[in-house]
Amino acid sequence: MIILNKSLDFSLFQNRKIVCLYTQKKNDIVSKTIRIGGVPEHYNTPIHLAIESGAIENEGLKIEWKTFEGGTGEMREALINNEVDICAILTEGIVSGILQGVPAKIISGYVKSPLIWGIHSGTENPIKDHKEIYDKQFAISRIGSGSHLMPIVDALNNDKKIDESQFNIIKNLKGALASLQKQETDVFYWEKYTTKPYVERGELKRIGEYVTPWPCFVLAAHNEIISERPKDISRVLRQIQRTSAMFMENEDAVDIVSKRFEIKKEDAAKWYHATEWATDGWVSNKMLKNVVYTLKAANIIDEMADTQQLVWQRNSI
Repeated sequence: MIILNKSLDFSLFQNRKIVCLYTQKKNDIVSKTIRIGGVPEHYNTPIHLAIESGAIENEGLKIEWKTFEGGTGEMREALINNEVDICAILTEGIVSGILQGVPAKIISGYVKSPLIWGIHSGTENPIKDHKEIYDKQFAISRIGSGSHLMPIVDALNNDKKIDESQFNIIKNLKGALASLQKQETDVFYWEKYTTKPYVERGELKRIGEYVTPWPCFVLAAHNEIISERPKDISRVLRQIQRTSAMFMENEDAVDIVSKRFEIKKEDAAKWYHATEWATDGWVSNKMLKNVVYTLKAANIIDEMADTQQLVWQRNSI
């Protein structure tokens, strides 16, 4: 017969049980969390709506949104450091990144339209035209960012070449504004509708535009989450693509973008009606070949590559 000590405090066991249940629940939440990142721009409105509406949460997942003001270069660093799971990232930036060792794969198309880059200078800079820029100093958010890659591609298409010594890292738009006004740098490429308010206020000078020669954004994921949680990725994609389809049919979409990102309604309308989002996971192999060819021709990557290594292969899902 076992004799229990009457002085034993059974609340200790109860408290331990509560702690164990809390810990288990907390761990379950953490294990279901997916960290999604992107730039603070209007292109990511469907992702924000998918999160805010509870659509992704209804899939049994918790989303942690991460804003990357430093753009694609900062997202590439975050993927390398495993600080984010999925990114809405510039196509050319992630293609070059994967080929240079970023541990990620493209998991879906996202924005099917090209991006219109505004080409900017400081208001006191004597540069007046896009054609004058190729021997100047360029402000870039990071190595591998769109602000770094696009001037190189632009120069290539104009039979020009930009040396790496012409690039100056300024981290983000705020850093670019300061650098351009001090004339420490001369040129800055950034999405035209994001910078338009600064141009209108006289803080930047627009000297030209450049249209990306391929769809501007894809969704990319870290190799670890692809390997360990492919079904969760599919759930996230399903809701982002569903919300993107709804957003393109939403009569209030222009107002949503205008208010959320403080863009004039007429500008939001021009941008919205020139933009199309992906509603499925298809990624054009021919498009990726075009990107790889251009990156190689511009000496951004060293050699041509098999595009199959860039994309998540879903045969097992």
